[in-house]
Amino acid sequence: MLEHQLDENDGILIVRPSGALTAEDFAKLTRVADAYLARNDALAGVMIDADAFPGWENFAALLSHLKFVREHHRRVKKLAVVSDSAVLEIMPRIAAHFVNAEPRHFPTAARAAALDWLRQAA
Repeated sequence: MLEHQLDENDGILIVRPSGALTAEDFAKLTRVADAYLARNDALAGVMIDADAFPGWENFAALLSHLKFVREHHRRVKKLAVVSDSAVLEIMPRIAAHFVNAEPRHFPTAARAAALDWLRQAA
């Protein structure tokens, strides 16, 4: 499951995985992001707030995730990964090779700092 919240004022999309990710999770996320991007040039940022990476429910969910990234990464200015997970800590370095957004890792205790960073002009 992928909970999401869009801060319309700041253009920040916050996602919180809490179980295996599904294709429907990304369909819902796409609808929210596309509606915002129809009215705005870009998202100021995306924050992934996760204790750990939960994986995907199936191959269709993985493909939906990759499609979401492919179709939206050019319109996201910054990517903040907020987690104490060692696996997610390295995610920004990997993501830097595949996305247009500026990625950065923050420990869980620095969630507020991550939001502040996303709100700063890119």
